[in-house]
Amino acid sequence: MLITKIKQRISSQFLRNVGWLGGAELVNRVFRLGTTVTIARLLNSYDYGLIAIVLTTNEFATVFTLRSGIGSKIIQAPEQDVEIICQTSYWLNWIVCGILFILQCSLAFPVALFYRNNQVIFPICVMALVYLMLPTFAVQSALIQRENRLKITAICNATQSILSNTLTIIMALLGLGMWAVVLPIVLTTPVWIIINRKNHTWRSSKSFTLIQWQEIIRFAKNILGVELLNKLRANLDYLLVGRFLSVDALGLYYFAFNAGLGISMNVINTLTWSLYPHLCAARADFYQLKNRYFSSLKTIVLIVLPLVFLQSSLAPFYVPIVFGQKWVPAIPVLILICLSALPRPFAEAASMLLNSVDKSHINLYWNLIFTVIFTISLLVAVKWGIIGVAVAVLITHVLALPIFSIWTSRLLLKKNAYFEILEEKL
Repeated sequence: MLITKIKQRISSQFLRNVGWLGGAELVNRVFRLGTTVTIARLLNSYDYGLIAIVLTTNEFATVFTLRSGIGSKIIQAPEQDVEIICQTSYWLNWIVCGILFILQCSLAFPVALFYRNNQVIFPICVMALVYLMLPTFAVQSALIQRENRLKITAICNATQSILSNTLTIIMALLGLGMWAVVLPIVLTTPVWIIINRKNHTWRSSKSFTLIQWQEIIRFAKNILGVELLNKLRANLDYLLVGRFLSVDALGLYYFAFNAGLGISMNVINTLTWSLYPHLCAARADFYQLKNRYFSSLKTIVLIVLPLVFLQSSLAPFYVPIVFGQKWVPAIPVLILICLSALPRPFAEAASMLLNSVDKSHINLYWNLIFTVIFTISLLVAVKWGIIGVAVAVLITHVLALPIFSIWTSRLLLKKNAYFEILEEKL
């Protein structure tokens, strides 16, 4: 009876976390819809292309911050090492973010040269200011996730979304063009500082320390590699379309991608954010880990699959009504990209499983292989325009990701294989 109650409490904790993050995402989507409609009607495809260039450049750099694996190590660390890991992580974050600020400002010039457009230089430098804010709350955010208090993370997401989208609409109406998207991201980042620091008591000791930095880096390097490859795949089509087609074509493709896959990916991210600490807490117990993993997959199926099919089937109706007739040419691309979301959450879940049991190197190897396949596919497909690129995105994901998901489950969730992993740690 006691074991049953514990399992029910653990399961309900995961569902509560999903509920909170899902609720925050619902708020985000409601406000984002208003923003998307506003800027879709006020901005043209060229403006969208400039926004895509600026945000793509910034997205690559953000991998080295909150998604670098440093926060993941805090979530996964044994209880007795948490304080030391946190103190070292705090200073590592300042080192990494300081370097990134300088690097992104420096890269603004070659990026402008690559796209043959100097208008993106200053916005890219302004976006880099976010890096100087991240170390002030990154450790607290990771500790909150470690404690499974994702309600706080949800509040951060929702609050920033409301403020950011409101500012974007106001600035778009004032005619600020791409700045209507860039400035709100910078101006609303302090929301994370205030809420995370208010809801966790941890503070740096102020004395510089890098104790156990090798352990953090060893763990983080594989996760960082995976995130870099994920980010490359997420933005490679933008790079190729913008470089080999045109800024206008990039704007059309960027709109289709965000209006289609954006909704699905936010839901997927909500589920995987909840899943990682959920699996880490059970990694010492094979049966509990297996139960959590497969029950989470059932939740993913019930949420993601209906959403993707519904959005794809309704695209021809809602795009011209909501966003305007000028975006009708983007509908086929939107549908293809949206359908590519179907296998993504299962691959993300498999990645979380590998990371939770210290097998992140396998995750890295797989992502390297998949990125090579994906890159070759896009290089071939770009000859057929944005439709060809969207078809390549769909085919590579539908064929490759299920293989990885099934293989990972069979590799790790066999009893003998799991106990071999435990012996390796000992």
